[in-house]
Amino acid sequence: MVQRKSLAMTSSSLHTPSSTKSLWAVEIFIFVYIAYTILLMACFWDRQVHPIQMLVMRLEVVLLIIAMWMLYCWRPCKLTRLLRVLALMITLSWFYPDTYEVNRVLPNLDHLFAGWEQQLFGCQPALLFSQVCPWGWFSELMCLGYVSYFPLMVTILFYYFFRRYKEFGMASYVLISSFFVYYSIFVILPVTGPQFYYLAVGTDKIAAGIFPNLTDWFLTHSERMASPGWSDGLFHHLLDITHDAGERPTAAFPSSHVGVTTVIMLLAAHTRSKGLFFSMLPFFILMCFSTVYIYAHYVIDAIAGFLTGIVIYVVLRLRAKKMELR
Repeated sequence: MVQRKSLAMTSSSLHTPSSTKSLWAVEIFIFVYIAYTILLMACFWDRQVHPIQMLVMRLEVVLLIIAMWMLYCWRPCKLTRLLRVLALMITLSWFYPDTYEVNRVLPNLDHLFAGWEQQLFGCQPALLFSQVCPWGWFSELMCLGYVSYFPLMVTILFYYFFRRYKEFGMASYVLISSFFVYYSIFVILPVTGPQFYYLAVGTDKIAAGIFPNLTDWFLTHSERMASPGWSDGLFHHLLDITHDAGERPTAAFPSSHVGVTTVIMLLAAHTRSKGLFFSMLPFFILMCFSTVYIYAHYVIDAIAGFLTGIVIYVVLRLRAKKMELR
């Protein structure tokens, strides 16, 4: 009797009352995002470049989510719950470049953001940062900060899974949903960032404060500037690999790298583990600077990423608390 009661208590502590019977809130969030982007695609169907492939990808995501839900219903345990979350994390790498496929039909807005940058700082910090700090060791630190994005995500998820399991549902909901909040912005805000805009315009014009409106240039062009710094460095190579794999002229404002990393740091602070928080803090600081150093973002993108990251975390945490996610 005691053993049965213990097993029952263990089972009830792993799941919310309806977690094995219904879709999770984050999965519903993704379905809403899919419907939202399909509606946008329909509005500009004649100008979409790969509409059929985009629809197929969305169908694949839906089928993957349903398949992982069925697996979890069949065998509800920690392992299948983790696999279900990791499957959702995988879809993030599919949806990020897809934001370009949706917004490439809209007029580019980089000339406005580069102009605002010039008005605020009297220069283009992204253009000057690597010139002021050209040292190989410094560029490696910047590249390390940028590529630490993915390890930080995995670290916070696995920390909650192994050390704060009762709040694993909350952490995964907040983290994954934050991405889709940013993606929802990116699909209707076509800002490419310096690495694409500067190359298209020419750095001489950019340095002279000339920011032409490129209208639909990025509908058919996706060339980017090479990242500055020590090209033979290990982390520079890793940066090139990640850029070649999924970087597109999209998602510059606000910086989701800074925003999501801010969410991660707030999740780390929520654990009250000083070891976790302070071990991640240096990478967060490097991330905030590296996005500008490697031409990925304007400074205003990074600032907006930090501020929106705080807002998104607070809103999603309140939602998770209201839904009693664990």
